[in-house]
Amino acid sequence: MAKVVDDRFEHVGRADETKEQLVRPSISYWRDAWRRLKMNRSAMLGLIALVFITIMSIAGPMMTEHTYFSNNLMHTNQAPCSEFWFGTDRLGRDLWARVWVGGRVSLFIGFFAAILQTTVGVAIGSIAGLAGGKVDMLIMRIIDILIAIPYMIVVIMIMVFLGSGIIPLIIAFSIIGWLPMARLVRGQILQLREQEFVLAARVLGANTKRLLLKHLIPNTIGVIVVQLTLAIPMAIFSEAFLSFIGIGVAPPMTSWGQLSRLGADMMRAYPYQLMIPAVLISITMLSLNRLGDGLRDALDPRLRT
Repeated sequence: MAKVVDDRFEHVGRADETKEQLVRPSISYWRDAWRRLKMNRSAMLGLIALVFITIMSIAGPMMTEHTYFSNNLMHTNQAPCSEFWFGTDRLGRDLWARVWVGGRVSLFIGFFAAILQTTVGVAIGSIAGLAGGKVDMLIMRIIDILIAIPYMIVVIMIMVFLGSGIIPLIIAFSIIGWLPMARLVRGQILQLREQEFVLAARVLGANTKRLLLKHLIPNTIGVIVVQLTLAIPMAIFSEAFLSFIGIGVAPPMTSWGQLSRLGADMMRAYPYQLMIPAVLISITMLSLNRLGDGLRDALDPRLRT
């Protein structure tokens, strides 16, 4: 073994003024989550696609002189051209305006239904998890019974009773869609309520409302946000399916599902009438799923680097 010679090394020493210096700057939880989300390319692509589709759903119908409900039998089933950018349907209606108005309706239903589902699910799941005992058992048995019934069957039954339209769709999705969120939040609360910070809050006199709003629910916000991003595409797909079978959005209002149903009838002769709304539905759902996966990784404190 070669002998170690001291002149091959240089003594670095220690600087007292830098030994207490922070290697990593201190940032907030949400800023750190945003930093990690930006590092996820697929999640950022999904976010950019969602922003673009949302902007076009708002501004797209204003970019053409044609309206989504005006019939023009002189231009029926016209292929995409300079006047009709996405072509026309069998009644001569401009598909550019109809596609983006349909996107506005589908996104509105998806977002608001997901928000209502999240609100109800978080409230019920938090109460079940914190109360425990008979209250928890009663709530969970009710959830088990409801979740055993196929989701679409319940939604279709509610739609048959309430009728078609945007508001009935949101109500139907919210009545049954809160079950997964409630079970998820309840499991998180059961873990958190045994932690030391909850015991400390109880000792200091915090009541149940303060425990939930200030301590327990904020510590489950990461799981809630991720589940919310997954509930939105589920609501959009459900709306598209119901509109496809004819019990969704009522004419003359349109949606991506209704456009897909009308385009399916003309698929052999005019495939663009089905492909355009189908592609937009696929891009939206894929973007939301990729964004949800990215948020799951970004909001997990165990993955903090």
